[in-house]
Amino acid sequence: MTPFLKEVAQDLVAKFGDDLQYCAIVFNNNRPATYLRKYLADIIQKPFFSPSIYTIQQFFSGSVQEKNADFYLQFFTLLKVYNQLLADEGLLPMKSSQFFPLAKIMLSDFAQIDNDLVDADKLYQEMEEVAEINLEFDYLSKEQYEFLAQFWQSYSEGKHKKQQELFIKMWRRMPKLYHRFHEELKAQNYITNGRVYRQLAGTDLTALDFIKSFEKGKIIFVGFNALTRAEAKVFTRLQEADKALFYFDTDAYYVEDELQEAGLFLRKNLHQLGLKNVFETHNHTFSSEQHLVNVYKVQGQSAQAKILNQVVEINEDVDEEIGTTAIILADESLLMPALQTLNDEIDLNVTMGFALASSTVFGLADLWLTTQLELKENDKVTYQTLEAFVTHPLTGLSAKLKSNIQEALLKDNVVNVDLARLQKQGGIFEKFYHKVDEPSGLVSELLDVMRFLLTRLSSQKSLKKIDADLFVKTIEELTRLNDTLKDFVQDEEFHFVVQLIQKSLQVVSVPLSGDPLKGVQMMGLLESRNLNFDNIVFLGFNEGIIPKTSIGNSFIPDGIRRAYGLPVLENLDAISSYMVYRLLQRAKNINFVYNSLTDESNTGEVSRILKQLEYESNFKFNYSALNLPVSTAPQQAIEIDKNDENIQKALKRYLSGEKVLSPSALTMYISNPIDFFFRYIAEIKEPEEVTAVIEANQIGSILHKVMEYFYENEINKEVTPEVIKLKRKGIKQMVAKAFNLVMTNKEESTLEYSGMQKVILAIVEAYAGIILNRDEADAPFTILSLEEKISTELEFELNGKKEQVKLFGFIDRVDERNGVVRIVDYKTGGDKLTFSAIEKLFDTNGKSINKALIQTLIYTYAYERQSGRAGVEPNLFIVKTMADGKVHFNSRKLVLSDVYLEEVKPIFLEELQAKIAELFDVNVPFRASQVPDNYSYSIYKTLFGV
Repeated sequence: MTPFLKEVAQDLVAKFGDDLQYCAIVFNNNRPATYLRKYLADIIQKPFFSPSIYTIQQFFSGSVQEKNADFYLQFFTLLKVYNQLLADEGLLPMKSSQFFPLAKIMLSDFAQIDNDLVDADKLYQEMEEVAEINLEFDYLSKEQYEFLAQFWQSYSEGKHKKQQELFIKMWRRMPKLYHRFHEELKAQNYITNGRVYRQLAGTDLTALDFIKSFEKGKIIFVGFNALTRAEAKVFTRLQEADKALFYFDTDAYYVEDELQEAGLFLRKNLHQLGLKNVFETHNHTFSSEQHLVNVYKVQGQSAQAKILNQVVEINEDVDEEIGTTAIILADESLLMPALQTLNDEIDLNVTMGFALASSTVFGLADLWLTTQLELKENDKVTYQTLEAFVTHPLTGLSAKLKSNIQEALLKDNVVNVDLARLQKQGGIFEKFYHKVDEPSGLVSELLDVMRFLLTRLSSQKSLKKIDADLFVKTIEELTRLNDTLKDFVQDEEFHFVVQLIQKSLQVVSVPLSGDPLKGVQMMGLLESRNLNFDNIVFLGFNEGIIPKTSIGNSFIPDGIRRAYGLPVLENLDAISSYMVYRLLQRAKNINFVYNSLTDESNTGEVSRILKQLEYESNFKFNYSALNLPVSTAPQQAIEIDKNDENIQKALKRYLSGEKVLSPSALTMYISNPIDFFFRYIAEIKEPEEVTAVIEANQIGSILHKVMEYFYENEINKEVTPEVIKLKRKGIKQMVAKAFNLVMTNKEESTLEYSGMQKVILAIVEAYAGIILNRDEADAPFTILSLEEKISTELEFELNGKKEQVKLFGFIDRVDERNGVVRIVDYKTGGDKLTFSAIEKLFDTNGKSINKALIQTLIYTYAYERQSGRAGVEPNLFIVKTMADGKVHFNSRKLVLSDVYLEEVKPIFLEELQAKIAELFDVNVPFRASQVPDNYSYSIYKTLFGV
C-alpha cells in the first residue's frame, strides 16, 4: 500500500513541479518532514529546491514579531503579576515554591483559553446565582446552561468551605491576571504560543510579510486532525484567500460513519468548517484490504517487551530504503525494556530519544545539586552523598583512590564530612565541592562542573558516545537555563532554584543513533502522525493508557469546559482512536501487546479501541497469551562437604594454631554450623557501612568501654561504695567519650549529637547506672583485670588422635569478692540466666542453647588455665534484668556456683571437646540447624536456602 506522505509527494510534484520551492509545507510535528523529503527526491530524481517545511508551532511563531516566551519566563512573569494583585488586595505575596504548582495549571489554562479563542473575562467571571447565569449567558443553549447551573449549584447556597472561598477569590483575580500577564510579556517583546494563535486568528493574514513570502506557491497543511478554534479560523481564512491547500488522511470507514469517534474531528473539518481535502475521495483500505491482527496478553509491565523478538522479523534479503516496521510505544515507559530486549542484529532507530533523567550524567548533576543543598545547611556533606560521588562511574577516580576513601569513611564512621576536608583533596574534589552561596550562581557553577567533567573524561578517553552526547545536551540546556534564570533568581529560595534546575534537566533527551528512515522505527504514538508502516507493534495497549483517562490538571471544571467548547475527555478518545485507526488502515500485519496484570497503576484490561475493532471491523484476530509461570523450587537442605581441599586447608589452620577460635565463633558453630562455614571458612563477611544509626551491638560496645573507663584506675585496688559514688559524677563524660570512640574511632570529637544519638547516650548512661548500682551493693571487691586477653590451648580427640586448638578472647572484667574470683560479662541483649542441662547446650538441633553461658564458661576455663586459679565463678550482668538481683546462671533452681559449678565444669569441658571434634570431623558436613530460631538473625540465610 502506498504511504500517505508518498501520495502527498506525488500530488505536490504533479501540481507544482519546480514551483514547489515557493510553497510552505506545515506538519503537526517534525518527524514527517524527513519522509516527505525522501519521497520528493525519489519522485523528482534530480537536484531541486526544497519547499519550506515547518511544524505548526514554527509556522505560527514565524508569523509574529515577538519572541516566544519559554516556561520559566512565563512563570516568573506570572508570579510577579500575581503578587502585584495580592498587594493590591493588601495580602502577603506568595513564595515561588508555593506558587509553582498553581502557575503550571494557570499557564496551561491560559494556553487553552487562547488556543480556543475563549473570552477569558466571561470564563472567569463570578456566576454564583442562577439568575446571573441567565443574565450573562442568555446566548447559551439549554444544555450549556444546565452544565453551568449544575457546577455552580454548590456555590450558590452561601455555605462555602474555606477552600472554596479561597478558590473563588483566586478565580476573581484571573481576568486581571490573564490580561496583565500578557501585557507584561508584550512589554518585553515576548509572547506565549497560545497568544500567537489568538493573535493570528484576529489578524488579516494576507497582510503579513511571512505569509506574503509564499505568494508564488501555496501554504500546504498536511495530516491535521483535531484543530483548535484558532487553527480552524486561520485555516479557513487562508483557504478563503486561496493561500492554502489541505491534505487530510482519511478513510471512509471512520469518516462516513457518524458513530465512529475516530472521524469526529475530520468530519468537523470537512463538513462544519468547510476545509477542502485535496484528496476528495476517502480511502477504503480499512475495510477492503486484509489486515492480520495478533493480540498478545502478557503478565507484567516490562514483560511486554519480551515478546518483541518474536514479532519483529529480521529481513536480511530486502535492502529497504524506508523501513516498513514500527514499534509504537503507547506506554512510553516501556522504552528501556524494549531497547534491552531487541536483538542486536535488528537495525533500530529510536525517534523518542534517551531521557537524560535515566542516565548517569543526570545522576551526577542531581548529586551536585543535592550536595549544594547539604552544604547550604552546615558546610558538611553526608557520607551517603560523598560515597555516591566516589562510586559514580563518571567521576573518573581510580579504583585505588575510591578504595582508600571508602576505607577512611568506614574507619572514621563520620556521618557528615566537613567541606574543608573535601576541598583539601584538590582536583575534582575541589571543583565538585565548591560551595555556591547564592541561588543565582547555581546554574553557572553547575555548568562549569559539567564542562570540567566532560573535559576530564574526554582526556582520559573513558567516555562512551551516549554519555558524551548527554553531557553536551546537559551543557546546552544549562546554558539556555542560565540565560533565562539569571535575571529572576537573585532573591529566590535556594532549594526552589535547585528544584527548577532538576525539573529542567529531567525533560531533556538525546536521540539515539540510527537511520531515521531505514530499519525498525521505535516511537511514541504522537510521533507516528502522518507515517505509515506495513508491520506495526503496539506496546502497552491498555485501557487507561490509550486513550488516557485524564486531560491533565486544570482549574476550569468539566462543566465550564463543555460550555465553552474547551477540550474534554471525549476529545482524547477521538484523537487516540484516529491516530490508531490511521496507522491500521495501511498496515498489513498488526500486533497489539498489553499487560493483563492488575495493580494500582494498571487496569489489566486491553484498550477499548481494540475491543471496538474486534466488534465492528472485519479484521482477522489471533489471540495469544505469554504466561510467565512463577514456581518455587522445593527447599533443599544445603550441606557443605568438609572433604573439599580448600576447606581442609582452612580447618588445618586452626589445628596448627595459625588461627584461633573465639567463644563467639564456637557458639556460632553450635547454633548453626553452616553459619560458621560462611563466616570463618569461606570468610564471607557482612559489608561494613558508615551509619548514623546505632546498632544493638554498638550499644553493647559503648557500655563495655564505659565500664572500662570507670574502673581502669582501680585495678588491683579495693573498690568501695564510696569510690563508686565519687566516680559516678563523671559518668556522662565517660559515656560521651566511649560513644565517640565506638562511632568515630576518636575519643575526642566535635560531633554534634542528633536526637537519636542523644537517646542512645541516655540509654547507655542508664545501663551503666544499673551495673554500678549492683557494684555498690556488692562492694567491697577488687578489680583484677579489665578486657583481659585470654589465650589457651584446648586438647580434644579426633578419630583416635590427639589434636588441639587455641582459644582466644577478651574477658570484660575479672574481680575478686569475698575470696571468690568472678568472671563478669556485660550483656545488653535478651540473654537468659537459665539452662536445662549442660549436654543440651551443645545440641545444634535443640532449643536449649544458651550462648551467654557457653561463652562465660569458656572464659572461666581459659582463665583458670591461664592464671592457675581455681574456683573461678561466671557472672552475667544482663542490664535489662539485673534489677531482680540475679547474676548467676541456674538450672532447676540450682545456682551455678560453689559445689554445683565445680560439678558442671568437667561435664562442660567434655561436651565442648566433643563439639570441637565434630567441627573438625570430615565425615560431618556443615549444615543448617533444624531449629529456625537458632539462626533467626543469621545474615547467611539466603545462602543456605532459607
